[in-house]
Amino acid sequence: MTVWNPNLYQDQHSFVWKYGSDLLPLLNPQPGERILDVGCGTGQLTASIAEAGAIVTGMDSSAEMVAKAAINYPAIPFLVGDIRNWRSNQRFDAVFSNAVLHWVKDADAAAASIAASLRPGGRFVAEFGGFGNTRLLLEKGGLQNPWYYPGISEYAGVLERNGLETRQAFLIDRPTRLEDPQFGLRNWMAMFGKQWKLDQPALMELEEKLRPHLFYDGHWHIDYRRIRIVAVKW
Repeated sequence: MTVWNPNLYQDQHSFVWKYGSDLLPLLNPQPGERILDVGCGTGQLTASIAEAGAIVTGMDSSAEMVAKAAINYPAIPFLVGDIRNWRSNQRFDAVFSNAVLHWVKDADAAAASIAASLRPGGRFVAEFGGFGNTRLLLEKGGLQNPWYYPGISEYAGVLERNGLETRQAFLIDRPTRLEDPQFGLRNWMAMFGKQWKLDQPALMELEEKLRPHLFYDGHWHIDYRRIRIVAVKW
């Protein structure tokens, strides 16, 4: 199980929730609606949803992230849960998720839990790594892909099998500048690439491989592509 560093996430990877704020108009949270934020991280987007007047619950599989979110926003309920098998007696008007579901390889299990969490007619709004995400990082770096990066038709099929009808779907190129101009790639690897277990010499070698492809305009970049989904429970 991945152990997350919430301080590194907040301090060097704020682009995760800043880009995710573009999703909120698609979610369109309304006063009094019950909304579940799956993979809430340190809670910034959860708080934005609450500011719209919705009754929001943040959930993350990382106890460290949940603890930090609870400190950041003590008025919002946060809980530790795994979307692959999470169930609740409560039904939500909407489920929201940003930059999380590419970590969940069992996409059907996640979709089944999301559908079970929604009332009939409830909506699911999400964005995560889509087909081709981090292709340069993986191919030029010689790294095996540990994530789930579906295309639109593939993921629409996952949702349909589990009682969710896709209403909107986009695949978006989003090259993303990392925040530290010198150590951005190392920080990104420390946050998101622990599974490769690279030591310092291996990280330095990786930087040299990737510099011609991912370092430009004085900063490291990651070649993100995102899939963005709006679906409704039948």
